[in-house]
Amino acid sequence: MGRTGVWLLGARGSVATTAVLGAFAVREGSAVPTGCVTARPEFDGAGLPGLEELVFGGHDLSDVRLCKTAERLARTGVLPAHLPGAFADRLGEVEGALRPGLAPEEGRVTRADVDRLERDLREFAGREGLERTVVVDLTSTEARLQAHPEQEDPAALEAALDSGGARIPASSAYAYAALRAGCAFVEFTPNTGPRLPALRELAEQQGLPWAGCDGKTGETLVKSALAPMFAARALQVRSWSSVNLLGGGDGETLADPDHAGSKTDSKARGLEHMLGRPVEGPLHIDFVPDLGDAKTAWDHVSFEGFLGTRMTLQFTWAGQDSALAAPLVLDLARLSSLALGRGTTGPVPAFGFFFKDPVDSDVHGLVEQWQALTAWSAPEGGTA
Repeated sequence: MGRTGVWLLGARGSVATTAVLGAFAVREGSAVPTGCVTARPEFDGAGLPGLEELVFGGHDLSDVRLCKTAERLARTGVLPAHLPGAFADRLGEVEGALRPGLAPEEGRVTRADVDRLERDLREFAGREGLERTVVVDLTSTEARLQAHPEQEDPAALEAALDSGGARIPASSAYAYAALRAGCAFVEFTPNTGPRLPALRELAEQQGLPWAGCDGKTGETLVKSALAPMFAARALQVRSWSSVNLLGGGDGETLADPDHAGSKTDSKARGLEHMLGRPVEGPLHIDFVPDLGDAKTAWDHVSFEGFLGTRMTLQFTWAGQDSALAAPLVLDLARLSSLALGRGTTGPVPAFGFFFKDPVDSDVHGLVEQWQALTAWSAPEGGTA
């Protein structure tokens, strides 16, 4: 299939570092692809690029080198202790492909900003001799979007970029640059990214695929299996309360209510769809610095059975966020490369299996999403 570039936004962060190091370890036999959906036999013969064909680069605002991030993750038990040293040279090669990220001044993105991002992508593809490039957003969760006229159509966006700056978030500036450079885009966070009307139209004009949003890695994954169970058995869920505790940079970002709103919105929408109606119950996200990369979620479900009998279900999910997310990043990079090769245009609803808030899809149940994904990926497939 040819070499596929995987350009990671937030490339020096925990998820990106785990994905890069994990890809090296698996393809050289130092690890097995546990958690990689596309390693399952259902995807044999689909035409996905192999892990050995993935080439990594990215943008980041941080100046902490990849090797230092990897060493920290090893100290905290996210990575096997020997991996950072074993692949130090490979991490150094990726480090050389990283470029400074974007921090819009006063909330405005200029033509010079997006031109620089696009140039970085084109130079990466040319330097590495890439067949295709997939851009994956792993940056911190942004505050809720404030609507402005230039977000509505490509012409208005272009005019704003040329006349003082467009009022779009950084994630959308990255998505704009990716589309202009002919790349597929994956919005793995709750950020706006390519969901702006102007960028949805630009993707259609350019004939490019994109996917999102907000990777489904932990508590919401469990919900997407349990909620359809209640609905299928005609059990009436009365309330579903959730408490999420997390550390790390993501937890610190989500401690700000303006930023947490995007995350709680995406987590709540899927539950309502699966149950067929809204249900009571608070959804809390709390920052606990001591947890580091770990996250814990506790859910309390109150439901009603035959003759109004009241019952409850409780579960606790505890995991390492980067180890849960990283294999999905590799999956989505491989699948998005395939979508590019097939000429898929616009959002890919079949990729909703990976997301809390799947774009252009009201399907949230895990089984139905799995069926859609495997049908799309089959060699005789190819429709989005």
